[in-house]
Amino acid sequence: LPESQRRELMRAMGVRDTARAETELEFPETVLPPEPELPEPAGPPRLKAESTIIVWLTLPELEEPNRQRERELEQALRRNPQLEAVRGAATYLLDSLGRIHFPGIASIPLAGLTELEAARRIEAEPNLRMFEAEVMLLPLELFGAEILEPFGYELFQGTPVTFAPATDVPVPADYTLGPGDQVRVQLFGKESADYTLVVNRDGSLNFPQIGPIVVAGLNFGQMRDLIQQRVADQMIGVNVSVTMGELRSIRVFVLGDVTRPGSFTVSGLSTMTNALFVSGGISPVGSLRDVQLKRNGELVQRLDLYDLLLNGDNRGDARLMPNDVLFVPPRGPTVAVSGEVQRPAIYELVGERSLAQVIRLAGGMTPTAFAGAVRLERVDPAGGRSVQTLDLGTSAGRDAAVRGGDVVSVGPVLDLLTDHILLAGHVQRPGSYEWRPGMRLTDLVGSVNQLKADADRHYVLIRRQPDLSGAIELFSADLVAALANPRSPANPVLMNLDHVTFFDLGSGRVAVIGPLLDQLRRQAVFGNPARVVTVGGRVRAPGSYPLEDGMTISDLVRAGASLADSAYGLTAELTRYEVRDGTRRVVDLVEVDLSAVLAGDLSADLRLQPFDHLNIKEVSEWRRQGRVELRGEVRFPGEYFIEAGERLSNVIARAGGLTEQAFLSGSVFLREDLRRREGEQIQRLINRLEADLATLAMQASRAAAVQGGGTRADQSMGVGQGLLTQLRRAQPVGRLVIDLPAVLSGDDSNDVVLKDGDTLIIPERSQEVTVLGEVQYATSHIHASALSRNDYIGASGGLTANADERRIYIVRANGAVVAGDGSRKWFRQSGGMEVRPGDAIIVPMNVDRVPALALWQ
Repeated sequence: LPESQRRELMRAMGVRDTARAETELEFPETVLPPEPELPEPAGPPRLKAESTIIVWLTLPELEEPNRQRERELEQALRRNPQLEAVRGAATYLLDSLGRIHFPGIASIPLAGLTELEAARRIEAEPNLRMFEAEVMLLPLELFGAEILEPFGYELFQGTPVTFAPATDVPVPADYTLGPGDQVRVQLFGKESADYTLVVNRDGSLNFPQIGPIVVAGLNFGQMRDLIQQRVADQMIGVNVSVTMGELRSIRVFVLGDVTRPGSFTVSGLSTMTNALFVSGGISPVGSLRDVQLKRNGELVQRLDLYDLLLNGDNRGDARLMPNDVLFVPPRGPTVAVSGEVQRPAIYELVGERSLAQVIRLAGGMTPTAFAGAVRLERVDPAGGRSVQTLDLGTSAGRDAAVRGGDVVSVGPVLDLLTDHILLAGHVQRPGSYEWRPGMRLTDLVGSVNQLKADADRHYVLIRRQPDLSGAIELFSADLVAALANPRSPANPVLMNLDHVTFFDLGSGRVAVIGPLLDQLRRQAVFGNPARVVTVGGRVRAPGSYPLEDGMTISDLVRAGASLADSAYGLTAELTRYEVRDGTRRVVDLVEVDLSAVLAGDLSADLRLQPFDHLNIKEVSEWRRQGRVELRGEVRFPGEYFIEAGERLSNVIARAGGLTEQAFLSGSVFLREDLRRREGEQIQRLINRLEADLATLAMQASRAAAVQGGGTRADQSMGVGQGLLTQLRRAQPVGRLVIDLPAVLSGDDSNDVVLKDGDTLIIPERSQEVTVLGEVQYATSHIHASALSRNDYIGASGGLTANADERRIYIVRANGAVVAGDGSRKWFRQSGGMEVRPGDAIIVPMNVDRVPALALWQ
């Protein structure tokens, strides 16, 4: 094939032209990634530079024979005030070299040590050997200016480990040709040909039919014009198209404060920023604002990366030439900008001299920034720090000079609305509303429809604080009276920043009023006591309330959400505390004519004083209406309200009496307070049994150690654990044994006085008799009047070997227990005792057969 076609085919197939190998440079060059950092082994935390630690320095505790030594140490401390000053606990900040400074005593390096190692190192210091040291590292999180990082260095984060710039980018007209560049020439017209020519080492192109053309040092536009001119002069009737092919690689040097300084091979189109990326970027101590391009020992370009990062201006990003040197000097003076700016960071200064220019570097202030008090911290010539407060709203503040090391802090505006009123509580639309001069309560809440259901319309609490840092004032208003007379004093004029709170009638008001009253108490001083009064007893919202100017009994009742339904409306009691003669506090009891106060009698409506307590009494014999429940075989079962002292027979009569299937002897009467007492008794039994089992376990352990056995004790323990399990599973019932047939017969001595929560359950007639306990087969039997107790036991297989025949008892259907006197004679005589339907015959275990269980029977 012709040479041009052969080269095109090789290029398409990715085959390298070996004929040009010696004239080309290897490209791209692979840059090995840095070795990954191994994670630090787990262990106790170690101190480092600028760590915050707490150090305790204490004298050792000596034994009695060393009291003299202790006195000597105390005397040594008194003679050396500097040692006495560091005694005890103090917080220290390690310096940039990881050293702790004890003023006037020692500077000790602690970086890299654990807390324990640091304590031992402090104790080893000659001037501190008398102390015992303890060190604790505080893992503090940085904030404010301490967390700021230098601006712009994140540009180089994630830099790839290889760098191969795109080859399909257009070649600019000012590109300078050199050895290794490819030039593509296409002839058309009288002749047609396609050539890919390479600039030789002598800087020429070997053009077929024309000869060598020297192009090295020419830019692309000059080279194209030269070839077109030569073709026009030497090849008549032929036109030519000239483009660039593959570009040569160049070697440049990137030095100074970069991540990986050295020599790099880059594309001929590479710029200064390309070379910075190849080297891994600028190190944290390098300058972003003075990147220098040197050629043949002369400075040809300075690059300020802030122009690129802040303004998108890359005009200073010059193209590189072979053997160029890119040098990054150390970072210049910096200023830290924190707070309410768009880009808080540490900025390098190059030409910025004023505070306004530095704020502009940080992107300007946020909308919430307060420009009137910008803090400027500076290291003064004496080695300390000084603070200036500047106003960026003035030319003097904007033109204030800044210098390296300054820290600029822009604070936010106060989180406080102005010219507004806060509406809160039991309202439909709580929040802040605009305040206008002369605004009244009804201008804020113009209708009761703006309140939620059950809102207290008569007591509206208004909190006022004329001076934001001063004392508060509390007073109330009646919305109903204000709506009725909008121009009267009942409709108070609101002031700027007032807080208006509405309450509901159901819940307490302590959560809102309590903190306000605490603030009133803190404001109290001698001669001006806390303005707090209290209302208690039968009011809907008892508690403490602020004492207002001219506040009366009726106002306090209004604050307590008015009287409850159980209130005694004739008289009330006012307790008044007074300090007499400035020496003692006395109590006066004042009887209040409450009926006159409620009727509007101003003479009876006493004015209140600080600490007054109004007690609203309860109506005599006022009780909450009780309820009982009837279940089962009642004609009209359900819940019934009862009066005080009402009896069971009367409620049964109100329920229509009993049905024909009612089993009177099996009725169950439950009472709530009995259930609670049973629960307490069961818990006492559990505690007692647990203590007995613990004692038995200790005795069994000692017996086993002495005699080498414990079978009987183990058996006792097993039985005791079973009893304990049964007790824990037992549920208190609260059953009261009643004789319902006697109650219905009109026997007042057996009739039950009902209490709130009582329950009567009347089951259907029962035919069963149940046999439980130590029988061969515990079961139930159909009742037969001819059968005795012993007959039922025999029908259940008889007694077991562990049965206690002396203590057999019967539980009647109504809960009553029929037991004997514990003798065998009783058993023989009572074997024919009447057994009724619904009864349960209980055969207990003979606990005397099991050692150590006599206390549990």
